[in-house]
Amino acid sequence: MRLLCLSLLALLGVASPTLAATVKVKDIARVAGVRENQLTGYGLVFGLSGSGDSSRNRATVQSVANTLRNFGVNVSDQDVASRNVAAVIVTARLPAFAEPGQLVDVQVASSGDARSLTGGTLMLTPLRGADGRLYAMAQGALSVGGYQFEGLAASLQRNHPTVGWIPSGGSIEQASPLQVDTDGKSLSIVLNEPDFTNATRIADAIRGMGDVSGARAEHAGKVSVTFARPPGDLVAVISRMENLTLEQQRKARVVVNERTGTVVAGGDVRLGRVSVSHGGLKIEIRNEFQVSQPDGIYYRPSSGIASVVTPSTRIDADEGVAPLVQMPEGASVADLISALRTARLTTRDVIAVLQSIKTAGALDGELVIQ
Repeated sequence: MRLLCLSLLALLGVASPTLAATVKVKDIARVAGVRENQLTGYGLVFGLSGSGDSSRNRATVQSVANTLRNFGVNVSDQDVASRNVAAVIVTARLPAFAEPGQLVDVQVASSGDARSLTGGTLMLTPLRGADGRLYAMAQGALSVGGYQFEGLAASLQRNHPTVGWIPSGGSIEQASPLQVDTDGKSLSIVLNEPDFTNATRIADAIRGMGDVSGARAEHAGKVSVTFARPPGDLVAVISRMENLTLEQQRKARVVVNERTGTVVAGGDVRLGRVSVSHGGLKIEIRNEFQVSQPDGIYYRPSSGIASVVTPSTRIDADEGVAPLVQMPEGASVADLISALRTARLTTRDVIAVLQSIKTAGALDGELVIQ
């Protein structure tokens, strides 16, 4: 077997360690109590050109009849047979500190058997939170990034035509119930991604402020801040606090997605000294059918004489070339992928190699497989 050897010692050398990134506190953490909430509602989209729900969807038929009765039009469920309407689920996000009149984006998704929501308009729909209270109202024309056209024997579809957006289509009707989680003398900083080192560095940076009496990392995801006396302007104190800078400790992580063949690696993920040899076995099986005819001319042949179909099977096996790639101590995952690409390995082969390197203990980081 012929081996292709790619030596990167002279070309790459030993990679230097990645410098820590300087970030603001608000980029990696938030004040406890400050977060978004999800809103959900059920509504109807009108104005579809025959691409809405069919009469088999009884929920849509009943919803249309109930809506018309609210406008003084008395109809029964049997009178509704239009495919210009679709039942939809409407979702939106309630921002922290939202006030009445603020506009938010709205997403609309078909809940029936509609083929497309293109050209539709969402009727006024109440949006409620998990507590059952009404927080917003949504209405407007849909923006659908796709289409679907059908003929007698063919159809054409682009993207996903049963999901649409209404930019600024939701209006906040009630202020968000979330507030800063504080008793006036203390508050908490919650990290977006728990990390002991980052929590300690945030506490050290906050202790340098003159407005606090102490800051302590409770655990990897929370920092407690105390005040000697309740601050007169809490918003200004939080503003200065979230704009403090620190050197963020990033986790060495490689994320691979076997379904899409995607590999994403941080720049600080390093490899130990390792040699990789990867080869694929290709097997091809061919089935051919041949017809065997009786020879000669027969006068009044018997019923046992007939043409016979005989199968012929051919199997070819090719082990291919097993490339050998040698990586120096401290090389990055990007260097490895570049070398494997040079050796003409596919993305899925690269994923298999990364899994084997992690098993061998030569990958200095976390391997996440999606």
